[in-house]
Amino acid sequence: MNNDLAEVLTHIGEEFKEEISRKSGFCLEVDIGKQAEKLGYSDIREEYHNVSAVVPLKRPLRGMKVRMDGRTFVNYAQSESGVVIPGYIAKEAGLSYKTYEPNDSMIRIFA
Repeated sequence: MNNDLAEVLTHIGEEFKEEISRKSGFCLEVDIGKQAEKLGYSDIREEYHNVSAVVPLKRPLRGMKVRMDGRTFVNYAQSESGVVIPGYIAKEAGLSYKTYEPNDSMIRIFA
């Protein structure tokens, strides 16, 4: 269990908690490494740079939108906060989660 990683993922959930919709087809990717850096976890920043958490949003944000196949999210987990993360990350963090069930078609937002 990696408590620092769990803290970073919990922070992401708190930051977006008003915007999260568990079953939404709109999603925003958040770089776990960059979030760790903001919180002062330099060791996590290096290890998880370019690894993304996915935030399913209630409504689309401004920015470029790309349609993607929901099957992209095979082996992803959804934390209690609603944030979606790769399954191996959920296990490393020791967070409680369930298997993520994405929509057939998703809209990825680059904000």
